[in-house]
Amino acid sequence: MTPLDHAEQAVLGALFLDPRQLVRLSDWLRPEHFGHPAHTALYAAMLKLRAEGHPATDQDAARPVPMSWVTDTVQEAGHHTEGLTAVHPHLLVSACPHPEHAPVYGRMVLEGAIHRSIARHADQLHQAALADLRAGTADVTVHQAEILSDVLADLARTWGSEPRPLQPPTTHTPRTDPPPQIPDQALADEEFVLGCLATRPEQLLDLVHWLHPDDFAEPGHQHIYRALGALHHRGEPIDQLTILWETQRRGALADSTLTTEQVRRICDPLAGGGAAEHYGEQILTASLARTAATAARQVRALADQDALAPGQLINYALHALSPLNDVRRRHRIASGPEPGAIYFSQPASSSPAARSEAARARSRNHRASAPGPASPTPSGSQRVTRPTHRSPS
Repeated sequence: MTPLDHAEQAVLGALFLDPRQLVRLSDWLRPEHFGHPAHTALYAAMLKLRAEGHPATDQDAARPVPMSWVTDTVQEAGHHTEGLTAVHPHLLVSACPHPEHAPVYGRMVLEGAIHRSIARHADQLHQAALADLRAGTADVTVHQAEILSDVLADLARTWGSEPRPLQPPTTHTPRTDPPPQIPDQALADEEFVLGCLATRPEQLLDLVHWLHPDDFAEPGHQHIYRALGALHHRGEPIDQLTILWETQRRGALADSTLTTEQVRRICDPLAGGGAAEHYGEQILTASLARTAATAARQVRALADQDALAPGQLINYALHALSPLNDVRRRHRIASGPEPGAIYFSQPASSSPAARSEAARARSRNHRASAPGPASPTPSGSQRVTRPTHRSPS
């Protein structure tokens, strides 16, 4: 059993021994925060019996807890899960070291729930990004990323912390996994756009504000795009030879990222030019999906680190999503506003008083109840036909 399993047992055991402590937990600890279905059903039954005015939840502290509290709780929970018996409460009671520590045990359960929730939504974002990458779209990825962003903001309010992106220290930096495999068609699109820009460099003015070098999946293509941008910025001529020279200056030939033959082939004016904007948007869409997949893996890796406190986990996860937010912003600029589009929102910050109250509620030692925390199109560029397969290197 994990420490979290013990914590779930301990808090329920404490509530069986002293149901009056529900007043200290009910405002912030919810049934869905428990990972074990039986524990979820038992805690939900306790909340229901308290709401219905069960005498065990408000009787005098000097009187012993009536046996009806145990039997009624098990009976109510049995309507929603299988396998509960009269023995189960006794096992939970024996797992509780000190009943008066129920709020601390409840805080442990909440911490585990925050880790599970972030991990689950990160997995959903990762699956959506891979599916969109194969389909050449980004709508589902944007939607799942918005959900994860909202979940992080809501969890921060529940925990009583201020959501803000924070770079994790080296000891907690997630390992960088290999990027998703890039479809050949996406690489062909990148070569086509670079060829268009080499032939008609004036089109750079339409792309540089939203298409960045890192949006290209192939490192060699990133170097060529940087070379094009540098030449254009300096006002120097752009042609097959000047691009080759600039890539050499930048070390792309020396480190074998590119070869002379590759640069000349991609920038060959005889290959034909065309309108680059539409396929530039395709590159940016693929970049959005790849960035989302990478961010999702990083968030999942953070959620798997049990040593991270919820506030740290939330802020580190927000930092991992920052590159995705930037790509989404540029994607919105490239495609223009669309009816019904889903945009990223900044996490809503709860008031300092609400955050302090949420934090105090989890460790308050007195019996008085306290208020809970606040609940939480492509542009009109001409499309041109281009090869559907990459040219041989």
